[in-house]
Amino acid sequence: MTNRYERLKAQRRMQRRIRLVVEERRIARAETPGPPSDPEQTIEIPPQALRAIGRFPVHAL
Repeated sequence: MTNRYERLKAQRRMQRRIRLVVEERRIARAETPGPPSDPEQTIEIPPQALRAIGRFPVHAL
């Protein structure tokens, strides 16, 4: 069983690791060649004749 100090220390360490991974991924995405993409841009999803959601076919989408 860990005491409170060790739990807080481990939690801070995990948060630091998560922040580093998020920062690395953000930088990696920024360095990809090609046209810049807008994350706020909306895209149109083409309608399909027959789609299934779960096990039930939905015909009117």
